[in-house]
Amino acid sequence: MKTVVITGSARGFGYAMIERFYQNNYNVVLCDINHEELEKAKNKLDGISSSGKVLSYILDVTKEEEIQEMISNILNEVDTIDIWVNNAGVNQPMKAIWDLDSKDINRLIDIDLKGTILCSKHIMPVMLKQKSGAIYNVEGYGSNDATMLGLSIYGTSKRAVTYFTEALSKESHDCGNYVCIGKITPGIMITNFIGTSMGDGEKIQLDEKTKNVYNILGDYPEVIAEYMVNKMINNKKNGVKFAWLTTSRAMGRFFKAMFGIKNHYFD
Repeated sequence: MKTVVITGSARGFGYAMIERFYQNNYNVVLCDINHEELEKAKNKLDGISSSGKVLSYILDVTKEEEIQEMISNILNEVDTIDIWVNNAGVNQPMKAIWDLDSKDINRLIDIDLKGTILCSKHIMPVMLKQKSGAIYNVEGYGSNDATMLGLSIYGTSKRAVTYFTEALSKESHDCGNYVCIGKITPGIMITNFIGTSMGDGEKIQLDEKTKNVYNILGDYPEVIAEYMVNKMINNKKNGVKFAWLTTSRAMGRFFKAMFGIKNHYFD
């Protein structure tokens, strides 16, 4: 039976993907820094019928020793780690660069960028030894070079994640091409993430223009997770990119909005 690990999977998009994998009879590994949310997620999975196993770990992706220990513990419970998704991330306060606290800048880059790098660094040798596996990194605003006041550091980290993923894909290819490396681009998801900074930090006040765009282009994480999990389960290629909010889908949404057809998340 195959095993999937998703960081930041106690809630939101991470949990939605974990649940979908579990429904497909995968062993699933919940890992998150929030102990309370982790327990809630595990209890939800306990109520779902599956032949898979549920493992749960408190994990700070910025700490290498915790990553190493978790991987070791997982391999004591299952034979292989087949899919690893670097999903853990935090949003930044909606402020200009010069108004951001240096501690928030460091923490955001440590989680959103460095966490992805460190987890990949430590799971890659395991998958190379297995001669199989896949690592997927979640992109976000800024991955395509878009800029916006209040998302400068978050966007910088996500642009770097995109480059890192492409570099890791090339290195995997040059080392036998046993491990598939890919990018997941979910688009706009209606979760707690868009309304709070630094995990569960200060509330982010969205302006009316942003709310309207989210009403047009946004989706609940469960919808996007179903699409992404099906893609990951069936993928055999290195260097892939799975995108939900494609240009054609976005244009179609804006066209429908002209006739009043849109969601009402913030109405």
